[in-house]
Amino acid sequence: MIAHVVLFRPRGDLSPAARTALAEAFETALREIPSIRRARVGMRVLHGCAYETLMHVDYQYAAVLEFDDTAGLRAYLEHPAHQQLASRFSDVFEHALMYDFDLKEGTAGLAALVPAAH
Repeated sequence: MIAHVVLFRPRGDLSPAARTALAEAFETALREIPSIRRARVGMRVLHGCAYETLMHVDYQYAAVLEFDDTAGLRAYLEHPAHQQLASRFSDVFEHALMYDFDLKEGTAGLAALVPAAH
């Protein structure tokens, strides 16, 4: 499974209308792009753990989209609904990170941590 992970902080001066437009563009992408298998979006939770103070940027929001494979991710990235979302997104964020990961279920993913034998 490929996970497209987006961490972001909107600009402080972002209007309610711009926030709504971003949410609507994201909703359109979720509805129109069939290669998205699962999508979760939410706000950062602070609970007093020490690692919270180590972060250099407070990414207030996260979006995690899941795809069957890289072909599904590419179909998403190339879809016109994503192009519309991406153009809105780049206008509204102050800071953002976007990463793609090949994730395995449970302990199967731990193999990526262990160097292959030569």
